Amino acid sequence: MFIGYIIFGVVALVSWLIQRSLKSKFERYSKIPIPRGMTGKDVAQKMLRDNGIYDVTVTSTNGHLTDHYNPTNKTVNLSENVYGSNSVAAAAIAAHECGHAVQHATAYAPLQLRSKLVPVVNFASNWMQWVLLAGILMVQSFPQLLLAGIVLFAITTLFSFVTLPVEIDASRRALVWLNGAGITGYDTHDQAKDALKTAAYTYVVAALGSLATLVYYIMIFTSGNRR
Repeated sequence: MFIGYIIFGVVALVSWLIQRSLKSKFERYSKIPIPRGMTGKDVAQKMLRDNGIYDVTVTSTNGHLTDHYNPTNKTVNLSENVYGSNSVAAAAIAAHECGHAVQHATAYAPLQLRSKLVPVVNFASNWMQWVLLAGILMVQSFPQLLLAGIVLFAITTLFSFVTLPVEIDASRRALVWLNGAGITGYDTHDQAKDALKTAAYTYVVAALGSLATLVYYIMIFTSGNRR
């Protein structure tokens, strides 16, 4: 059990450091403009058009770093400070989200798998905390309940790892397009790459953190059965 706490501590520390680094980099790169005064909205619309996608709408959404692509209604949703901002950070984020739209349009397999998992993950997320809590309290008298909670948590962990290639590929598509379309040049391309790489690390840490938590619950289950 002590090892489990150490793993939690390490993952939490690394996650905090990456989040702090990501915030710092986006604040810095948000002050560096890109050519032609293009905003995040402009970049997103151009990338969609350049990839022959005309049925996806670019919209503005509230919040900070709340940017996402919604395959259900085919919208690229950019946070307010990205939607109207002319900066390397805004261009990188907008292009990344459009990378998901391109994945959707080209039937990218990992994205399709993730989409199929969403209903199952939503169900698992709604119930797993309660099942795990009850299972831990009743681990000696009714261990099957904790095992059920572990299965539910394992589904969300699988989802975290399926998300990794989806996010990494979206960033790859974004960087290739940004460079090819002349949105970023020799002096700004590395900055966009750095911002997206740091953002990708957050997904890696989240996946590893989920895996570590899953192992922790398994340790509780096996320890309870030995008593």
